[in-house]
Amino acid sequence: MNMQRAASFRGPPVVALCGGVGGAKLALGLERLIGADLTVIVNTGDDFEHLGLHVSPDIDTVVYTLGGLSDLERGWGRADESWNFMEALGALGGETWFRLGDRDLAMHVERSRALRSGISLTEFTVATARRLGIAASILPMSDDRVETMVITAEGALPFQRYFVGLQCAPVVKRLEFSNAERAAATSQVLAALRNPDLAAIIICPSNPYLSVDPILAVSDIRRALDEVTAPIIAVSPLIGGQAVKGPTAKIMAELGVPADSASIARHYRFIDGLIIDETDRAEAGKIDMPVRVTSTLMRSLGDRDRLAADCLEFASHLAAGAQRRTAT
Repeated sequence: MNMQRAASFRGPPVVALCGGVGGAKLALGLERLIGADLTVIVNTGDDFEHLGLHVSPDIDTVVYTLGGLSDLERGWGRADESWNFMEALGALGGETWFRLGDRDLAMHVERSRALRSGISLTEFTVATARRLGIAASILPMSDDRVETMVITAEGALPFQRYFVGLQCAPVVKRLEFSNAERAAATSQVLAALRNPDLAAIIICPSNPYLSVDPILAVSDIRRALDEVTAPIIAVSPLIGGQAVKGPTAKIMAELGVPADSASIARHYRFIDGLIIDETDRAEAGKIDMPVRVTSTLMRSLGDRDRLAADCLEFASHLAAGAQRRTAT
């Protein structure tokens, strides 16, 4: 990782908006390129209390990924995990539908202890990232509770019941983000978004509806994005009409939205540019904003680095174009 570069030279800051697995891959590539110049604002609409513990799935995925601890095969949780706790819990008749590995359990126990002692989620996350040697700043979108509720044909479901418990099977009618209108962005999040030296905001290829919309539902964040002068770009999570992982295309179909890059651009109507995969090159002309076509599939570490570099170059290109238009 480019920790030495980040320590010896600070460039213009970059902010990434991020959900879990797919977003964390790009966040890792960005951190490897720009280190401490990166701030990752992470969705907490997935957070919930389970077995008396505060679980923050997206934050933990980002922390484990950037900290080199993630399970690359499963795409979530820690590597070299064991499951003794879950086996013992099941033997006692406890809930086992949401699996917490033995190593992962340490994070939830310590976070819950910290929150009960009065430490904020932001303070805990920042301290944990620092302890794990992560150069980038990882920030929860809010220290206030926001709960993603999936309104389905079978009724309202808390996010984890829909996503993990029912494996995304119910038909989605709409999504609600409970308490988002009252939740406040932290001073750290607002400082990152309002930094006058900001080079770019990058929306990672996370699920727009389940992972990014909860961040945008926090009114402080949405207002700050409206005031940003740096380029805002998004990476489409779709390749050939399908998501690499997760139910993005399924949800779009159920909401009556075409699963294509033009729909992603319309969903993120406030952005300045969209990055799409080479598979979808023919769609570029249908998108009413600047488009960069590249390979967005991130199978390897090199893929993550390459896409991160493409994002930074695209943002720089958009910024230069805006400066030229201002000058003329």
